[in-house]
Amino acid sequence: MSVPYGTAAYESAESPESPEEHLARLLGRALNSFELPDEAIRRLDCALAYDSSLHSAHHSAGLHRETYRHTWLLADGTALTLWELVHNTARGGEPQHEVYADEEELRAATARLPLPPDDPEFELPVLVQLAPVPAPRHVYAPDDSADHARRLLRRAENPDRPGTETAHLLTTAFAHQITQAFGRPCRAGRAGLCFSLYEHAFLLRDGREVSLWEVEHTATPDGRHMCEVYTSEDAARDAMERRAAQVS
Repeated sequence: MSVPYGTAAYESAESPESPEEHLARLLGRALNSFELPDEAIRRLDCALAYDSSLHSAHHSAGLHRETYRHTWLLADGTALTLWELVHNTARGGEPQHEVYADEEELRAATARLPLPPDDPEFELPVLVQLAPVPAPRHVYAPDDSADHARRLLRRAENPDRPGTETAHLLTTAFAHQITQAFGRPCRAGRAGLCFSLYEHAFLLRDGREVSLWEVEHTATPDGRHMCEVYTSEDAARDAMERRAAQVS
C-alpha cells in the first residue's frame, strides 16, 4: 500500500535534539552518508532550526519502505533538505537507512528496491491513494484564552501583525493550545542568535478554530528578544527567513 503524506511532523517543544544533534543522528544511521556533498554538510553547520516529515510509504508482502524529508533553516535565510530512505529489503530484513541530498537520487534509489514477485500465484499489492482523514489537530484546554490572545497580540512588534478584526474575533475564544512548530531554538552564526516558532490555536464559542503563529527570535541589531505574530504559518516562516538573512 502506498500512502502519500503531506503534513510535516515537527519536533515538539519537548524534543531534546538541537538541529546539530538531529543531523548527527541522521548521518550516523545512514549507510551512505559519506556520499553526501561536502558543501551540503558545511552549510548545515549554521542550521538554526529543523523539521522532519514522512514523505511517502509503501508496505506490502512483508516488505516496506518509507521516505522522510528533513529540512533545516540556515543562518543565511535559506533552507536545505536531505531525503532519508528506510527499507527492509536487504538480506535478513533489518531496516536500512540511506540519505540523499537530491530528490532525483532518492527516486533512483527507491526504484532499485525489489518488489513482490509478479506471479499470478501471488496476490499483487494494490496501490491505493488514501484520502486524508480529518482528525483533530489540537487538544484544547479551557482557560482564560481571550486574555491570552490579547497579551499575545500586545507583545507582537511586527508592523504587519494581526489587526483589530482578529483581536475582536479572539475575544470569543474560550480554550487554546500552544505547540512549538519548528524544532528547538539553537545558537548559530552570531553568538546568541536563536529562532523558534509557535502555533497558538484558539477554539471559539461558535466552534471555529483560529491559529496565530508566533516567531520569537534574537535577530535584532542589539541582540534583544523580539516577538512577531502572524495569521498564517507561511507568513511566519517567511519572516524567519528574512530575519535570518538580515543578520547573516
